[in-house]
Order: sequence, then structure tokens, then C-alpha cells
Amino acid sequence: MFEQILCIDDDPITLMLCKKVISKSSFANEIITAQNGEEALHHFNTLKYNNKNKVEKKPELIFLDLNMPIMGGWEFLDHFTSEAYSEFNTAKVIVLSSTIDPEDLAKAKKYPIIIDFLSKPITQAMLEYLKKKIGI
Repeated sequence: MFEQILCIDDDPITLMLCKKVISKSSFANEIITAQNGEEALHHFNTLKYNNKNKVEKKPELIFLDLNMPIMGGWEFLDHFTSEAYSEFNTAKVIVLSSTIDPEDLAKAKKYPIIIDFLSKPITQAMLEYLKKKIGI
């Protein structure tokens, strides 16, 4: 079981569904959310700069939508995999997208932290598959 998961999606219904499905599955103890990549990076910046003396939980797994306003998934990944966020790169990413574009699948391969590319919505069966794949 993961201690903390971060779900990044601009759709509040998708975020609510993620929280419900993950909570019911004993997949994670805590689920936090962000509505776009910029909000997610702000969370990591808060962990990095405001909690120097205190050990905060870091998301171990990120469910990431690609198409979002303000900052989409690809732009988030470009920032998140940079040296500035290297202390968080132990987190693995699962892309959850409403479309499975072959170009997106190919692009995902350039990010070693992406461990899978799945179609929305998240389901119980998907989490069971991920438990086996990740080994939890």
C-alpha cells in the first residue's frame, strides 16, 4: 500500500472518482489532489521550501492527466523531471488520459518515471493490475 498518492486532473468528477476508487481498494493511505500541473508543482515547492525542518510525506505515486488548462501533463513532467525536483523523482507516474494517442504513448517513453499509460476512468480492476505490476 502506498502512503500517499497525488491525483492531478482538471475535472472535479474525475478527482472525486479517483479518491473513491482508491480509498475502497486499500491502495493508499492518503490521496491528495491538484487541478493542474502548476498546482501540483506548487505542492512540491511547498514540501521543498516550507518544511525544511520537518519531514513531510511525499507522494509515492502520481496519477496524471495530460490535457489540462494552465499547465498540462507534459509540461508538468518536463518540470518535475528536472534537477529542481530531483528529490521527488522517486515518485512513479501513471498517465490517465481520456485518449490513447499513439504519439502520446511514444512521447511517454522518454520519461523513465512513467510506469504506465492507462485510459480514464480509474477502476478497481485497474488498481488490481497496478498492484501486481508495481508489486504492492
